[in-house]
Amino acid sequence: MSESTRLSYTQVEVTEGLEGPAVKRAFVSLSDFEVQSRLRASSRPESTVFDPAWGRKADSATFQPCEHYHSQDRYVVRQLDVYGEKWTFTGVFDGHLGDATVEHTAYHLPIIVTQFLQTALADSSTSVPGPNDIREILSRAITSFDDAIAGDVLELFPGGIASLRHRSDEEIRRVINDYYESGENYKKAKLCMYGTTALVALVDPDYRNLWVANLGDCEAVLVSPNPNARFKCEILTNIHNGDNQLEVERVRREHPGEPECVLNGRVLGAIAPFRYIGDAPFKQPAEFTRRILYNLYPGIPDSSPWDDFLSRNRTPPYISSQPEVLHRQLTGPSSHAQLRTIPSFLILATDGLTELYDGWDRDEMAEDWARCIGSAHYPQTKASGPTTSAPGSDNLALHLLRHALGGEDVVQVSQMLTLDMTTPWMDDTTIVVQAL
Repeated sequence: MSESTRLSYTQVEVTEGLEGPAVKRAFVSLSDFEVQSRLRASSRPESTVFDPAWGRKADSATFQPCEHYHSQDRYVVRQLDVYGEKWTFTGVFDGHLGDATVEHTAYHLPIIVTQFLQTALADSSTSVPGPNDIREILSRAITSFDDAIAGDVLELFPGGIASLRHRSDEEIRRVINDYYESGENYKKAKLCMYGTTALVALVDPDYRNLWVANLGDCEAVLVSPNPNARFKCEILTNIHNGDNQLEVERVRREHPGEPECVLNGRVLGAIAPFRYIGDAPFKQPAEFTRRILYNLYPGIPDSSPWDDFLSRNRTPPYISSQPEVLHRQLTGPSSHAQLRTIPSFLILATDGLTELYDGWDRDEMAEDWARCIGSAHYPQTKASGPTTSAPGSDNLALHLLRHALGGEDVVQVSQMLTLDMTTPWMDDTTIVVQAL
């Protein structure tokens, strides 16, 4: 039977930001085999083995079902070689406005972290860095990486921001729009236009320590087995947006006398995350954006939305690149007979996964993730509460994705996979599940 003869219709909500009633959209009713095949093809699941003897690996999947839209999520799963010792580095990144900055971050941030670790360990002849030292190293690596994004552009103009008033727009354009030559200046300036969240995890070579660094609204959950056949889970991240009152108070405290530093739950009334990599217009003086970024090819056809929030930009930075870094000591192989060969798992996910849990409490959502991973990996245990055993449990990220999309409800998953729309009906969703 062809797909055209299996068309069904469903009510879907209109794209966020548009007004109007729900409209009927066609979708293809797939079989379970077709669902799993299409999900695998579109999410490109991968497994990276770190230590086969202990079963240490990381599964990953990244998903955007709309064929007319290019995902701005990225992820990293790799080992960092620091003087012959292998540290594991995993991360998920959710870009916005464009993919230049998120692509740059996913590629270069592991390199920067490696360099910072090498420097610290080279200088540790008298004492080995402790967990708090590594926490600080990871934090400085991330902030330094972010500082360089705008810093590399300002270096193109001797004298920095202050020199811009003495330069014509034409002179600035000649410097930054060098795409017919090396293109290096253009690439540097383009990185300032966009931004990305960053949620990264670092594990030491002995798997005794875990550090999680977070900027933005991604989620990290640590899943561990218990002797009573249940799964305990811990949320390791805070959400850095206007729903977090501590973040709102922090920004207001840093900008006294500026009531519109947070407006309608957004920084300067324009952007939702309060901590980010990139997004130079919220971190540099307004002159940086008006003189440099406005002159970047092809220009900004309608600058009025930018002008609106730039008029509130008085004492930058407003968005922080200072990550929250959390440390957890890992227990290693358990002395309990039942748990001796059962690992813990770290789940990293962009907010596309959490949006599939609309209406759920965060703790309930994390517990559901734990049950899903537990049911797939711990066959000898009994998960409490409902769970799915959908195909795909060989890759735990894919298994969790299928579960969140509808699990064994083939019709619901078919809808999420095949809606006849030219604009995205769900957010980009990226998952990394690491066995510790």
